[in-house]
Amino acid sequence: MDNYQDIYRATLKKWGTEAQYDQAIEECAELIAALKHFKRDKVGAAEIISELADVTLMIGQLSWMFGQDKVDAAVVEKLEKLKGLLEAP
Repeated sequence: MDNYQDIYRATLKKWGTEAQYDQAIEECAELIAALKHFKRDKVGAAEIISELADVTLMIGQLSWMFGQDKVDAAVVEKLEKLKGLLEAP
């Protein structure tokens, strides 16, 4: 498997869509927990980086599943909104 799309396709074939939704939820929850621990100096940056990598992979897969072009368009909209908020007095 040479690219992410091949991996995403194989993952869905092996475990199915519902399992990937659940996996994304789990990875996000693990990042949330790690960030809470990081704020209390119970884990280091390496733990956050590891959890970020897991979430990044799941975001990539979900973006592929729902349509990268749709996600990209939504990101542009959100960035424009954020830009407006930053420019507001």
